[in-house]
Amino acid sequence: MVVNAELNVEGMSCDHCTAAVKNSVTALDGVEKVSVDLSAKKVTVRYDDSKARLVDIKQALMEKGYAVMEI
Repeated sequence: MVVNAELNVEGMSCDHCTAAVKNSVTALDGVEKVSVDLSAKKVTVRYDDSKARLVDIKQALMEKGYAVMEI
């Protein structure tokens, strides 16, 4: 089933951060779309939960150095 997850992501501050977030999350199998709102420190991920897990999405962001909390 395709679901959307909204995450608070601390540490994003520029276009490089946006690209890093999008690249790391879209590399995961099952992720369809990643939207980043720098000013709100929010990342929205649309993914197929039969292929990708939320814990893996969070881990990909944390590996890039960001603090992640589910909204």
